[in-house]
Amino acid sequence: MVKMILDCDTGIDDALAIGYAVHSPEIELLGITVCYGMAPVDYTYRNAKKIVKMLGSEIGVWKGAEKPLVLEKEYNGLIHGMDGLGNTLGDVHPEDLVDCPSLHAVDYLIEKIYEYKEELTLVVTGPLTNLALAIKKDPNIVNLVGKVVSMGGALTTPGNVNRYAEANYAIDPHAANYVYKTNLPITMVGLDVTRKTLLTKEDVAKWKQKGTELSYFFAEFTEYYLDAYKKIHPYLKGCALHDPLAIAVGKDPSLVQTIPIHIEVEVEGVSAGRTTEDLYCEESKLLQTEASIKVDAEKFMKDFYKNIV
Repeated sequence: MVKMILDCDTGIDDALAIGYAVHSPEIELLGITVCYGMAPVDYTYRNAKKIVKMLGSEIGVWKGAEKPLVLEKEYNGLIHGMDGLGNTLGDVHPEDLVDCPSLHAVDYLIEKIYEYKEELTLVVTGPLTNLALAIKKDPNIVNLVGKVVSMGGALTTPGNVNRYAEANYAIDPHAANYVYKTNLPITMVGLDVTRKTLLTKEDVAKWKQKGTELSYFFAEFTEYYLDAYKKIHPYLKGCALHDPLAIAVGKDPSLVQTIPIHIEVEVEGVSAGRTTEDLYCEESKLLQTEASIKVDAEKFMKDFYKNIV
């Protein structure tokens, strides 16, 4: 089994990623860390706890970064709703945070990296802020962790927040660039492959037909996501399973074809968050970063449907 930690910003596809990871027999999900992103961090924490509870799991959730390293973050709710889950849960209340661990997500990540070392796969489906803060606090973890899978970036395709950048890296380009400048073994799972893994209304309708509380709830918030995609990307005929694909690559790297490349993330101007090749990378930096350029979408989708609800 793959020992995995999921670091996310619990929006809709993050919630799908949690369900997929918990139900995948090949994964031992050690814990979930959250940060701001698709909603403020109190919301993403509440959302992750809600999903875990509905899954009947006792996996712990740790709350992390409240803001990007440098930039400010505004929320418009366009894709994920103001609560991060298609406006299905609404505002956070004090009781939602009662059991929040005192241990910060950054410290949890450091602790588990030291505990599991090369056995650990860290899948990040939100901004890379928690990981960047962890490296800043303890640089030695770069040499310990087995593998990092990051859902983010767009190497050969346009972005999804503008023509240049993908959302996770655009939200905190400084964190993304900082992380890629280390020697971490990172596999980038970007829009180049995630846009080829599409969930349709017909697929979600089958969840409702199962008639369980879990399947109905997952269908409800995913329908919001589908409606947003229909308005913004009608040519895709569905919504992209960005974050679940990162989970899949974490447990089965053969699902994607990658190329070795030194990634640089632009941090300024209208193209902040854009991923390009770093042609002037320091010679001392090991080439351990790979970018996914092709995906076996059919194989992934079959596994996703089998394990999601």
